Amino acid sequence: MPNVLVRVAEAIAETPDIRALRLVRDDGHPFAPYQAGAHVDVTGPTGMVRQYSLCGPPGDRTSLLIAVKREPRSRGGSAALHTVVAGDKLEIGSPRNLLTLSPDAGRHVLVAGGIGVTPLLSMAHQLHQDGSDFELHYFARSRADAAFTEVLEQRVGFRDRVRPHFGVPRGDQPAVLAGVAAGLTIGDHVYTCGPQGFMDQVTGAFAPVVGEAHVHVEHFTAAEIDTRADQPFTVELDTGEVFRIPADRSILSVLTDNGIEVFRSCEEGICGSCVSGVLEGTPDHRDNCLSAGDKAAGDQMALCVSRALTDKLVIELY
Repeated sequence: MPNVLVRVAEAIAETPDIRALRLVRDDGHPFAPYQAGAHVDVTGPTGMVRQYSLCGPPGDRTSLLIAVKREPRSRGGSAALHTVVAGDKLEIGSPRNLLTLSPDAGRHVLVAGGIGVTPLLSMAHQLHQDGSDFELHYFARSRADAAFTEVLEQRVGFRDRVRPHFGVPRGDQPAVLAGVAAGLTIGDHVYTCGPQGFMDQVTGAFAPVVGEAHVHVEHFTAAEIDTRADQPFTVELDTGEVFRIPADRSILSVLTDNGIEVFRSCEEGICGSCVSGVLEGTPDHRDNCLSAGDKAAGDQMALCVSRALTDKLVIELY
């Protein structure tokens, strides 16, 4: 889908390293509705495309809110977005969801680590609007390093549901998480976003209580993959076209080289833009975008990084 030209209406320093950007459409039209937990591709001043979670109220169609953390080893993406000011123009893609609220959860528990609060903030907005039972546990090095503290601490309906855990060392976090998990049941759902090690701790604490399928994870980084034992396999599209995928090539790259249009963005198994259906065969999931439940179902896969456990896959492009 074509990108939308947006204008920076407001740039706010949430912390020394995190800037919030409020975006409005340059043509003055309202934004299309989106689901809580969605993210968008943002093309910055350098032309680099990065994915950022939408962290405002999903029902607000007048503007979109993103937060950008300046990474110390940035290749130009986050650093460039820390230079934009009100009036500057950017391009964004359509919102996509990998982290969605479960409609049948007894209770929703949101667990954020640092900048990982961004998708969970939009979910908190939605849950508050819906009158759902939820709580947000927010871990950060200190209050000064935490974004959106004013909204979380002062907004009516949020302040009594937010549990700040500022300054808790990584080694002490499992005990805190275990204490939260002790009050949950199998019907509750947990949503987490933050550094990989933090999310591993969250999963380890909550999955034995609510079940692995009820722990929903949003990743920022690509999975580490050992490709030394990779073998070639065949991919057949639902149109009947057949392609051989070499051991050192991805499905996405082979299809693209053969003129097959596949929507793509990060090409690292994070954003989910190239996820497609699997009609036959068993995928070898190597992405960080599909949930554990999605991977277990085996009916979709990320074409940019995942491979096959069978000699052949039949796929349907979305």
